[in-house]
Amino acid sequence: MSFLFHKLCSAYRRCSTRRSAWFVLVLCGISTAAAQSQRPVITARIEPDSIGIGDRFDYVIEVEKDLVQVVQFPVYEAADGKIELVQELPVDTLQREGRRLKLRKHYRLAAFEEGRYNMGFAQVLYADKNIVDTLRSTGDSLRLEVGTFLIDSTSQSIYDIKGQKTLPFRFAEIRGYLTWTLIVLLLLGAAAYGLVRWLQARGKRLGDLFRPAPPQPPHVVAIQALEALHHQKLWQNNKHKQYYSGLTDILRTYISGRWEIGAMEMTTDEIVAAMRDIQLPDKAAMDLVAILRNGDLVKFAKDTPDAEQNEADYLKTYYFVEETKPEEATEAVDSDELLNTQH
Repeated sequence: MSFLFHKLCSAYRRCSTRRSAWFVLVLCGISTAAAQSQRPVITARIEPDSIGIGDRFDYVIEVEKDLVQVVQFPVYEAADGKIELVQELPVDTLQREGRRLKLRKHYRLAAFEEGRYNMGFAQVLYADKNIVDTLRSTGDSLRLEVGTFLIDSTSQSIYDIKGQKTLPFRFAEIRGYLTWTLIVLLLLGAAAYGLVRWLQARGKRLGDLFRPAPPQPPHVVAIQALEALHHQKLWQNNKHKQYYSGLTDILRTYISGRWEIGAMEMTTDEIVAAMRDIQLPDKAAMDLVAILRNGDLVKFAKDTPDAEQNEADYLKTYYFVEETKPEEATEAVDSDELLNTQH
């Protein structure tokens, strides 16, 4: 384009005054044609252009443009609900030759009313350097024809809905269901009989299976809670307040279950006063006071005990539970150990 322009200018300088006007007209015509050829070319079509009600069709827009030019395809908006957008497909690149690109955009639509529709011309937004414009597709306006089924009432008779026809019952229709039902019932009965005999051999009844398990003794609950607290490794991670809160709560829960004292709602002094009427070993009574006092210092005075004290209070709590649990529990443990030794 630049080379052609310089050639025309050189020719214009060599021409006479009488020919100058002719060269200007030729130059303007070529420049206008070149500018028009550089703009994107828009084409559109409908596939197919004749459908039935509810059928789908494709609205296709193709753009041939320069590599640096920018085009924006339109956003489809339904008109009066007669034609609706079903699916909008992404832009496809059909071909590329040098600086020329050919793009295609698909809109999948559906029509729900009979008639002939004038879809008009496709329009895209075009931007190039300082130019922003709306380009329209070439060719004729797009048209769509939507047809429907034709019913000839003169040649076809309309009948009323027929009533339900009652058929005779046949046993063969339900024989398979009855056979499988009988087999399942027999299997369930055999399983229930076997379960009852198994329970009777062990001196139990069927109702024992649905009874809730008896609550565990307070000392068993306390020992399990202490083991869980030990595995959390709280004081090792500088969580001393949480550690002593858990330790004293386990101790208070054990006291509440063992002697039916409301230790969870009591202060340390109230617990110590309530435990004076209970016969405890001297060491257990001293350990109880020490654990509760140390817990108060950590929880309310922000004391930070060392590792030796943390371990010592844990062991004191453990042995307090072991030394104060009911005697029948101790006898049961001793008898189990004796049986294991004999075996």
